[in-house]
Amino acid sequence: MSQEVNEYRAIREGKRDALAALGVNPYEVRTPERTTNALIRTEFETAEKAATADAPAALKDCAIAGRVLANRKMGKKAIFLDVYDGSGKLQVYMNEKGIGAQGMAIYENLDLGDFVWVKGDVQRTRTGEVTLFASELRFLTKALSVPPLPREFTDEEGNKKSVDALTDPEQRHRKRYLDLMVHGDVRARFEQRSTVVTTIRHYLEGERFLEVETPMMHPVPGGARARPFITHHNTLGMNLYLRIAPELYLKRLLVGGFERVFEINRNFRNEGIDHTHNPEFTMLELYEAYADYERMMELTQGMIVAAARAVRGNDDLKFNWNGHEIDLTPPFRRAKYGDLFQEAVGFEMTEKEKVAAEAKRLEIDPKQDYWNTVNEILEHHVEPKLIQPTFMIDYPTAICPLTKSKPDQPDIAERFELFIGGVEFANAFSELNEPVEQLRRFEEQVELGKASKDVEAPKEVDYDYVEALEAGMPPAGGLGVGIDRLVMLLTGTDSIREVILFPHMRREHVNQQDAAVQRARIAVESVLEELDSPELRKIEGLHQLAARFSELVEHARVLLGDPHKEVVPRTSDKE
Repeated sequence: MSQEVNEYRAIREGKRDALAALGVNPYEVRTPERTTNALIRTEFETAEKAATADAPAALKDCAIAGRVLANRKMGKKAIFLDVYDGSGKLQVYMNEKGIGAQGMAIYENLDLGDFVWVKGDVQRTRTGEVTLFASELRFLTKALSVPPLPREFTDEEGNKKSVDALTDPEQRHRKRYLDLMVHGDVRARFEQRSTVVTTIRHYLEGERFLEVETPMMHPVPGGARARPFITHHNTLGMNLYLRIAPELYLKRLLVGGFERVFEINRNFRNEGIDHTHNPEFTMLELYEAYADYERMMELTQGMIVAAARAVRGNDDLKFNWNGHEIDLTPPFRRAKYGDLFQEAVGFEMTEKEKVAAEAKRLEIDPKQDYWNTVNEILEHHVEPKLIQPTFMIDYPTAICPLTKSKPDQPDIAERFELFIGGVEFANAFSELNEPVEQLRRFEEQVELGKASKDVEAPKEVDYDYVEALEAGMPPAGGLGVGIDRLVMLLTGTDSIREVILFPHMRREHVNQQDAAVQRARIAVESVLEELDSPELRKIEGLHQLAARFSELVEHARVLLGDPHKEVVPRTSDKE
């Protein structure tokens, strides 16, 4: 903390103590009854319509509460405050005659960022501003830090300069509370995000879908290709995985008799971070019995258009995003995966020699599966060019382990992805419901992952899901839509961090060593718990390994500064 920040904090702490000495609680428990600033403005404007020159508009005994973000003192007799609540700003005028000596004493200990309650009559000032003329001032909350407001100042050479409010993107994301405090457009964006989610919910309820909740911790990661986050359940003695997708649980509900279900869920994928990826993100997933991917395209288009109209207005489906003119006017284009591949690279996706040559040119990992190589080539050449809304349909079955093949083309799966502005927004299938084929594909995916050492490939088969399919799942269509990316599109934002309230960032530590020690402790404890799990205890020889590892951990605990653990002597100095 800088010396300047310490000085400002000390001043504010002094004012906090001065308030307490006046008998004023600097952190009041209860707020008297109040009206929002927006409602007062609306009621005053209504009163003005009935006003006359002899009887100008006025509202009596109004009360508001909010944060002070501007303080203008005009000599000794006039003070103007800008008080903000969640609905906007209202100007407050006060003087000693109106609020009395106690009120002025409170005012003298008021800083920008503090919360107050003010009561008085509302009128327009001579400059035309709707203003509350204070007759009572109460203190609610003291802010100990200085809000990052725009300000003007004079430098050492006498030049007038200005500073904008909190412009550093990293600080805005790291301290989102300050970003929201001083940037009304940021608050508005997150209100629009809520509108998107609410609109999708209402749209699906209108289509007779039931909203459900499924587990966020899974014994087997599944439903998508991704590296999972791992945790450990002490009581059950087992590892669990933060879900990478809710798909396999939602489809279990179709087996159980629900016919239309959806979940707006948090997913977790231990992957890179960029302008369209965050390790924790929000997805809509839905499943409909007796439907297919054609029906999913209708739903996707309908939802996105409904959300766009809710956020942007009924007639505003054409707009600029990331330098592209986007037109969401339905119907969206449909194009086949194989056709787009051939158009982009000049040969068919089944021409293995040409695929290998192109993969070498693009420096794609030669050890991976052939069809994943084809898909990487397509991602490089095709996806960035899909600017207008495009359903890319009919993928190779080999990269769609949860999808039904077309009846007359077993190598082609009934799957689509929706692209807008070169970015993927949705993924959908005609769902595979044949248990024997599903088991074969699961096992194939696991074996291919072992052979290629692909960290995103499934590591085990979800036999419980296969068993659920054996009970019978009706033909169905399934859909996933990325909510964060959809909000980016509809609010004209180019970074996912701008539409997630608290995006993941590297931690800032006063002592980096302490943080590393804590991570090491958690890691070794997790390994010990897993080595002691019932499954691993059955492996011959592992008990001795676990005992040796535990002994080493005891030594590590002492080195890591754990005073409550004793050193266990080694059984042999030669080990």
